[in-house]
Amino acid sequence: MKKLLTLFLSIPLFYGFTLNNLPSLDSTTKDPFGKYGVFDHQISIGKPAIPGTVSYDSEMQEYTLEGSGTNMWANSDEFQYLYKSIQGDFILRARVGFIGKGVDPHRKIGWIVRNDLSGDSPHINAAIHGDGLTSLQYRKEIGGETEEVISSDTAPDVVQLERRDGVFFMSTAKFGQPFTTVKIEDVPLRNEVFVGLYICSHNPEVVEKAVFTNVRIIKPAPKDFEPYRDYIGSNMEIMNVETGHRKVLFHSAHSVQAPNWVNNDEELVYNSNGFLYRYDFKSDEISQIETGFAINNNNDHVFSFDESILGISNHNQDDGGNSSIYIMHPQGDSLPRKITKDGLGASYLHGISPDNKQMLFTGQRNGKYDIYSVTIATGKEKQLTDTENLDDGSEYSPDGKYIYFNSNRTGHMHLWRMKANGKDPEQLTNDPDYKDWFPHISPDGKWIVFISFPPTVGFGDHPFYKHCTIRLMPTSGGTPIIIGYVYGGQGTMNVPSWSKDSKHIAFVSNSD
Repeated sequence: MKKLLTLFLSIPLFYGFTLNNLPSLDSTTKDPFGKYGVFDHQISIGKPAIPGTVSYDSEMQEYTLEGSGTNMWANSDEFQYLYKSIQGDFILRARVGFIGKGVDPHRKIGWIVRNDLSGDSPHINAAIHGDGLTSLQYRKEIGGETEEVISSDTAPDVVQLERRDGVFFMSTAKFGQPFTTVKIEDVPLRNEVFVGLYICSHNPEVVEKAVFTNVRIIKPAPKDFEPYRDYIGSNMEIMNVETGHRKVLFHSAHSVQAPNWVNNDEELVYNSNGFLYRYDFKSDEISQIETGFAINNNNDHVFSFDESILGISNHNQDDGGNSSIYIMHPQGDSLPRKITKDGLGASYLHGISPDNKQMLFTGQRNGKYDIYSVTIATGKEKQLTDTENLDDGSEYSPDGKYIYFNSNRTGHMHLWRMKANGKDPEQLTNDPDYKDWFPHISPDGKWIVFISFPPTVGFGDHPFYKHCTIRLMPTSGGTPIIIGYVYGGQGTMNVPSWSKDSKHIAFVSNSD
């Protein structure tokens, strides 16, 4: 972990690049996908002289493609294709890399979207060449000439291809860096298309090989989506923060939010539709936590550092439906006990002190939101911040000396730190291209992981269903790096989500 920042910047991108040596996130967890993972079928398009192959590693959720092919250009294509059918808008994303030095500099890998499975089909192709050339290639009609838009990015290993209202966007990056995006607006592909990963050797007598990880096929929320009324499905994911390797544990058609990693890293606890649930890694089973009368819980639930206390934020019908804070036994063996008082305003829990005496929350008091602490034994509140804008997401450091939080007091939502008594606040992030929320401190006290929204979101908002990034930085300070490119937002990572070994996080991504 000490070399994490340089690790991401020094990963070899193509020549000899492989993900096969990444450790399994948890070999006991089951894979929720089929024979070809998230895909349906595979085929050699254009009848190349040497047919290709596809293999899927269900433990790593990793795809290996081998293929030949004369080219993917001019009037027809030859390549190996792993694909599925889809309709409407979509987001395709993967981490990609060739295995070995290769033969031809214009061997290609990436995502391709096609009307049909013939070699001369109209298509859109996010192409990464062996020499690093990155281009968005397209054919507008059957047997037509292939054209391209060349990206300024070179040799990326993260590739995203999105269709949004008939416009295609290719976004690429070297892992850890922000996306570079190019687009095409006038390629009239059908609503029903094939989407998938591919490899082409650019040489009919040569077979090339590539590996694809963190593969996601996402159906975004519809344009008329209304927050807090309409929801799309959820993927529960875990990530190795040192490698960036991700694994989907399960998909739910429900809105699943805010996982905590608990019970010696054997379980996750999360919320959905007002209830709390427990996911067991070994059995792959899900059970509901008994919370008594508290059946309108939001995604602000927190375990104490020793996991002897479970704090919840439940919408209290005795206080006009406002969120109130309660504590309960983590196994649900007793009724929740209310900590905050009625009539003061909404309270959203975010942290519990290491000595189990104080709770941190965002309180709606005096017409604005600030950070407060409350003594568990007495219910006595103490205001810790006082700004005209929003302070939120407060969390104690493991040693109890600091409180980390997010605030837009300087115009953008950024990360801050203050002493446990609320004194001496200092700003930790300041990049105007990101709006940073929910700092979570690793159990070893060395790292901050947080979610960053695009700058286009509203002042003080952390909305559902956006292109977001999960970023990482040392608690001692430094430049954050991206460790996850996600479609999510509200509910993705609202609560402390580190494993006890400080090597993994849990989070939620979304897809319809």
